[in-house]
Amino acid sequence: MKNNDLGNDRIGSLLVRLALPAITAQLINALYNIVDRIYIGHMPGNGDIALTGVGVTFPILMLISAFSAFIGMGGAPRVAIKMGAGKNDEAEEILGNSVVTLCILSVVLTALFLIFGEPLLMLFGASEETIGYALRYMTIYVCGTIFVQLALGLNSFISTQGFATTSMITVVIGAVINIVLDPLFIYVFNMGVAGAALATVLSQAVSALWVLYFLCSKKSKIRIRKKYFRLRRTVIVPVMALGVSPFIMQSTESLVNIVLNSSLQRFGGDLAVGAMTILSSVMQFCMMPLQGLTQGAQPIIGFNYGAHRNDRVKQAFRYLIIAAVSYSTVIWCISIFIPQAFVALFTSKAALFEKAVWALRIYMAGSIVFGVQIACQQTFVALGQAKVSLVLALLRKVVLLIPLIYILPHFFADQVFAVFLAEPVADVLASLTTGTVFLILTPKILRRGPEGTSKKEKTA
Repeated sequence: MKNNDLGNDRIGSLLVRLALPAITAQLINALYNIVDRIYIGHMPGNGDIALTGVGVTFPILMLISAFSAFIGMGGAPRVAIKMGAGKNDEAEEILGNSVVTLCILSVVLTALFLIFGEPLLMLFGASEETIGYALRYMTIYVCGTIFVQLALGLNSFISTQGFATTSMITVVIGAVINIVLDPLFIYVFNMGVAGAALATVLSQAVSALWVLYFLCSKKSKIRIRKKYFRLRRTVIVPVMALGVSPFIMQSTESLVNIVLNSSLQRFGGDLAVGAMTILSSVMQFCMMPLQGLTQGAQPIIGFNYGAHRNDRVKQAFRYLIIAAVSYSTVIWCISIFIPQAFVALFTSKAALFEKAVWALRIYMAGSIVFGVQIACQQTFVALGQAKVSLVLALLRKVVLLIPLIYILPHFFADQVFAVFLAEPVADVLASLTTGTVFLILTPKILRRGPEGTSKKEKTA
């Protein structure tokens, strides 16, 4: 296994070595739920209704993942900065506190969703016809919350050390198991959506065990140590402060999905909600490589920022923004000109297929600029700029998208079209704003350096 030197290796080759495994890992991670939807959507007889029911559970699944990002993506950049400064003991304390916090969050989330699951699903857009499928899938998935938290949350601490291939293996193991178990449980054992959920939980359990094994082994540069399990406010609060931005990014995806599903249920019924299930699956799968790019760049940016190597920080960002914009342009072209390529993966039902193809062209129309949004915002996270990143995370989803979902239907005769249109309008406005803020603030942040940032965080 190659040990990547974040401070001295050539930026271009370093980014490729870190980003490619991270992109692969993100894509495979998306398969956990997307493979479920593909198999469920092609179930004979009631596949379209079952797919719509599982789609209603997305907000809960997204929220569980958001809490893993809250700690994992909040702690990993701080670990990179500490390691860049040669403070490995402090990095290990951050890791130990993060493990305990993830476990606590798992217990709380499991209890809440098991108790309030059914009324929440009805609120999220389920109907009398789809609630049975939604409840069966959600109940089993929620029982595996601890595995999701540990697998996703702690894997960030592997990639931030430069072990991108090991981080990729974490999700490859789980995804392969999921792909094998899904058809076995769904079709052979005739378990339907319950089988899909069980396959996902078992897959995440194996991934979690792999992550724990590596972070406790001598291969890891920093290890999970029992002496750092005692929570300290001065350690975990800065982690949470930095993790708020990625948490908002993912949790507001949950909120947006709730608003979208409830609005579409009102204006277009189960068919529109089913189309939204396909659209959100396509969006998730297409955006994962952008997450992988930023995940590959963040250790380089964070480490060199901590080491006062601003020339390398700037060079890493240049590579990141070029790659991100190029990729988002390709995705836009596919979505606009051949959306059938995506939709065919999820359904062969004529009515749902036609609706989803029409809707995808609208929904993904702004994806061409999304590379700017994610590259700039996640670079702020790598630089330890929690407040700026939080504001930009709130802008796209809470300030722009959710109000537009409610406002635009008042101005269009086709209200379903108006709901889908809210997404590209918000994407374009948010990307333009984020890019402008980045150009203004980044030179000041680099001049001030990590010590200035830390001082502000301590007094905040």
